[in-house]
Amino acid sequence: QRSITFIEGWTFRQMKQALADNPHIKHTITHLNDAQIMAELSHPRQYPEGLFFPDTYFFTWGDSDIKILNQSYDKMQKIVQEAWQQRALGLPYKKPYKALIVASLIEKETALPKERRLIAGVILRRLKKSMRLQVDPTVLYGLGRPYESTITQGDLDLYTPYNTYQRYGLPPTPIDMPSRAAVLAALHPARSDALYYVARGDGSHKFSATYKEHRQAVKKYLHREPAKAGSSHHIR
Repeated sequence: QRSITFIEGWTFRQMKQALADNPHIKHTITHLNDAQIMAELSHPRQYPEGLFFPDTYFFTWGDSDIKILNQSYDKMQKIVQEAWQQRALGLPYKKPYKALIVASLIEKETALPKERRLIAGVILRRLKKSMRLQVDPTVLYGLGRPYESTITQGDLDLYTPYNTYQRYGLPPTPIDMPSRAAVLAALHPARSDALYYVARGDGSHKFSATYKEHRQAVKKYLHREPAKAGSSHHIR
């Protein structure tokens, strides 16, 4: 018996690459596009991003990539549905898929367990107030660039359906495969008045309720004006 691990926050592209790189798996999707892969999984017309659960999956030599993808897909559906049944009251989501999108944003915005629900709260409050989300990883996803890439002002100004600096509301799909913890955070956001946050540089974030407070935090932690900042994890 062998195993393959898909990491929290990976994109479907990275997931496919991990399958392709494993020599013990029977490769059947190498020449298929994403739509064809989803059709093979009996889920036609679904966009694959975010629909697979990041975990370690065990298989025997010769098992197919489709079999492993099916296991990952089914596990994500089960986790999301279970979490949906126990969601907090008063959430704006009409369908679990919207919560999955928010979970994928949370996954990229913080690695700290204590911040996940805080990030969820900021996202949902900004949506309620019709504020742009301005989440940097959505910009990179729309450009098809790795998440560790540097973001320029030109990137922020370039329109894609995923650019939350240019568009209001959520991106059209998830931007990665979120963890169970991120899904739970999206469905149990923290109550606060924070509308902004900026990275402190140590992995944590400073949350602010007003733009004035946020400007002060940006000057302290980024040493630059908010309008000129292109740093990740900086909500303006």
